[in-house]
Amino acid sequence: MRASGGGGGGAMALPSAGLPCYLLLLAQENLEFRLPEIKSLVSLCGGRFSDEQELRLNSPFWILSMPSEEMARGLMKRTVCAKSVFELWGHGKSAEELYSSLKNYPAEKMAPFLQSNLTYKIKVHTFNKTLTQEEKIQKIDSLEFLPFEGKVNLKKPNHIFWLLEDYGMDPNNIPEQPLDLYFGRWIADGQRDLIESYSVKRRHFIGNTSMDACLAFLMANHGRVKPNDVVFDPFVGTGGLLIASAHFGAYVCGTDIDYNTVHGLGKASRKNQKWRGPDENIRANLRQYGLEKHYLDVLVSDASKAIWRKGVKFDAVITDPPYGIREATRRTGSQKEMAKMAERGYTEEIIPRHPCLKLISNCEQTLSSHTSRHLITMEKVKDFEDEDRDSHILDSQYLPYKSHNSFREKYFSGVTKRIAKEEKDSQK
Repeated sequence: MRASGGGGGGAMALPSAGLPCYLLLLAQENLEFRLPEIKSLVSLCGGRFSDEQELRLNSPFWILSMPSEEMARGLMKRTVCAKSVFELWGHGKSAEELYSSLKNYPAEKMAPFLQSNLTYKIKVHTFNKTLTQEEKIQKIDSLEFLPFEGKVNLKKPNHIFWLLEDYGMDPNNIPEQPLDLYFGRWIADGQRDLIESYSVKRRHFIGNTSMDACLAFLMANHGRVKPNDVVFDPFVGTGGLLIASAHFGAYVCGTDIDYNTVHGLGKASRKNQKWRGPDENIRANLRQYGLEKHYLDVLVSDASKAIWRKGVKFDAVITDPPYGIREATRRTGSQKEMAKMAERGYTEEIIPRHPCLKLISNCEQTLSSHTSRHLITMEKVKDFEDEDRDSHILDSQYLPYKSHNSFREKYFSGVTKRIAKEEKDSQK
């Protein structure tokens, strides 16, 4: 079982052993989520990461060694963090180094893609710098030493080759020459289009806290959801995580304590709509995307009380638990008060632990200057036994956090006095 829950680059190498090298071009968002997603998907495709890696996590360019192009394509069929993957033919810190690297690339590996009966085109991509069309053409012309035998076709080529240049991470200090240059054969694009096609803005049934589509797919990938899995969300809400899991072929179910949300009743969350319609529910959401056959059911249930008979098992539990701060909007404390709360709010020691679960990753998403939430991914490593009951809360380090309202209490600490003062002042 995998569990993935949200709550309160440069060079990256696997052990090559002669394996082909591939270049990943990644989106510059959700930076902390990218490496765990790629690791999870490589594992899902049958690969394995080594602990010996050179990482520049903030870079949009990562180099991976993988045993086959098939695995690279499998990775791109799932990832929402990566834009594209390329078979890497050359890499250098300067144009001269890149050209030397390309000249040393085995001719027999190039040959199948450069034959006279095949068409091609070359694209230039730069990070942190914009080039004129004339500059791009000059860079393409500088690659004329490559043994292309076919003709250029800009509309529908048989193969597309990319020259990618990295001008660093500082937009206020852009170097004249790129810091890294890459050349490779385009293989496949990632699933970035899912973010738009599954946008909550156009979803049939939504709530005030519906999960963002990008994060939902990230969580499903961290949880290594695959076809025919059974995925459970104990805080299902309007079913955003069920939708992402069902898209990847899983059968989905969930529970929630809110009767109106489970049954699609009550006040609507959309602007200019007072009440929810007769068919605004989770099942309708899956139907909207052609995923209704993957819908098992949702139940009204308090997640703090077990409802499943012994032996019921899910392949993955993916959830976004409530934080207990969904009160009406009002100013809650000064920046100084919030800063103090942030200092004492989070430590590594309060990460959930259980003897049956192994921590895989812990990714932080910053929400504001004083709050953030973490995506915790765990993997089941052994079956539950009687002696494991409550063992995760016996350690004294967990005592201050055993209440499920811990975050809420910290968030609102010190605010009562401020509210009382505001009310007193308003009566003067």
